[in-house]
Amino acid sequence: MLASVRIVAFLVIAPPFSNNAFPLRIKAMLSVGLALAVAPQVSRGYVSPDTGGFVLELITQVVVGLLLGFIVMVVFSAIQSAGNLVDLFGGFQLAQAFDPQMMINGAQFTRLFQMTALVLLFVSSGYQLIIGGLTRSFTAIPLGGGLALAAPMKILTDAVGGMLLSALQIAGPLIVVLFLADAGLGLLTRVAPALNAFALGFPLKILITLTLASTVFVSMPHIVEAVTGDSLQALMGVR
Repeated sequence: MLASVRIVAFLVIAPPFSNNAFPLRIKAMLSVGLALAVAPQVSRGYVSPDTGGFVLELITQVVVGLLLGFIVMVVFSAIQSAGNLVDLFGGFQLAQAFDPQMMINGAQFTRLFQMTALVLLFVSSGYQLIIGGLTRSFTAIPLGGGLALAAPMKILTDAVGGMLLSALQIAGPLIVVLFLADAGLGLLTRVAPALNAFALGFPLKILITLTLASTVFVSMPHIVEAVTGDSLQALMGVR
């Protein structure tokens, strides 16, 4: 029961299982199956407390599962944030919409990058690594061992900083090109104001974005691999 509570709390918030394409009953069945698989490991040396202690332990496992899932979500948000930056600098932000399935609010490249990352996670079996990291978390944070918040908060802070840096690294080359295009249009307007060069800004930036976005997709498998590795390191670093 304690293991399944931690696992289901993790699956509700951590990608790729947090996607609404997974019904809640499937997440519950998966959590029970994984809990039965790790039961011999987590039950070794565990002493069952009284009713009050058991309820407190249930609440602790919910907090642990949500915390671990949130750390993974923050790490994977780098890909979504990179798409958001491309939308912002490429002029697609005007078509922003809410995607109820992936539970994100963004324009075309934000949703496209997130969807591509989820597909690559399943195609490359990266989701199995995330599940493996979750099961190994029972060694790092055993049942009944409590949770010191200092280490998770430090990992979460580092994950937020790493997410921002990774987003800039993913979308950086395209953002530089779009910035140079804006600078060139500004200089052209200063030289020949009658040309109204900024009227060409939106279609030109959209053309550049669509042309150069393929370079990001070429490197997307390596990006997902690196993000998955960072997620596993974050899960193993929680004590």
